[in-house]
Amino acid sequence: MSAAPSALRDAFLSQARSCEGMDSPFMGRLLRLLADHWPAETALAAKCAAWQGDIGPMAASLPLRICGGLHALVLRNQDAQLAAVYPPNTAPDDEFQATILAALLTHDNFLTDWISNAPQTNEVRRAAVLIPTAHLLADKFDLPLRLSELGASGGLNLMFDQFQLTLDGTTFGPASDVRLAPDWTGALPPAIRPKIADRRGVDLNPLTPTSDDNRLRLLAYLWPDQSDRVTRTRAAIALHDAAVDRADAIDWLGPRLAHQPGQVHLIYHTVAWQYFPPAVQARGTALIEAAGATASPEAPLAWLSYEADNASPGAGLTLRLWPGDITLTLGRVDFHGRWVDWQGPARLP
Repeated sequence: MSAAPSALRDAFLSQARSCEGMDSPFMGRLLRLLADHWPAETALAAKCAAWQGDIGPMAASLPLRICGGLHALVLRNQDAQLAAVYPPNTAPDDEFQATILAALLTHDNFLTDWISNAPQTNEVRRAAVLIPTAHLLADKFDLPLRLSELGASGGLNLMFDQFQLTLDGTTFGPASDVRLAPDWTGALPPAIRPKIADRRGVDLNPLTPTSDDNRLRLLAYLWPDQSDRVTRTRAAIALHDAAVDRADAIDWLGPRLAHQPGQVHLIYHTVAWQYFPPAVQARGTALIEAAGATASPEAPLAWLSYEADNASPGAGLTLRLWPGDITLTLGRVDFHGRWVDWQGPARLP
């Protein structure tokens, strides 16, 4: 065992810092171990070494793929020794290191296959900004919403109207086992409840939450020392009832941009657009703007973006509205929805 090759080691350490900054010391510990003790003789190492393109957190995210595979082994009860050093258990450094490295060797084939697919967390707390945005749109237009989620993963956040959100002691949404309570600053959204006329998503590799394998993948990318996220995701899976199509997001979106009078079409993506190739982003922007140019008060169009934007902290939140092509900066939000700095208006103009 030796340190990982420089590019992979940098990716491990970058991801470690991100995880530690989002309250996951276990992930930081695991990623730093992998950076400094890497099984270079494995098929997993060979596959990582041959990987084409950026392997870091903003691209292929190989560190998260590897960690997700290890967590999957724990969730599947495939390695009792590995589970013994995972939360809620703790282990001294020498035992932790020996156990992780043994798992990498023992489960080399599984992990090599696992990293073929990109991480998919479907973080439910990101709905903490979808809900107030939907309230703003319902208040302004008094029309039901048609939802189109790009990069929807398992589609759990297509069900946001069935989650309960509490902001500064005020509750929005129905009674629900999916309860969100981010640290919130800013104006509260209007009390009007949105109605959903249609909900559908798209993903290159959609995960069906009712499938055992797909459910495992959704849960494996939740960080092992954050059990509340696991509980919340299981609750969201239990009430899930939305279709997610397998397709290129922009190819799929094109036909859905045909206006439906009597509905607000809300297009949104949460930490997904940034992974689209630049040419795909440009094509998508052009299609949405062209549809916006023909929107009307009877068939409005809204585009909500929740993405990394080279600023900090967290991700930027932007809403574009048509007719009129109005751009509103709604604020900033933690990548996992733990806090929201809401800078949007109490009501839309």
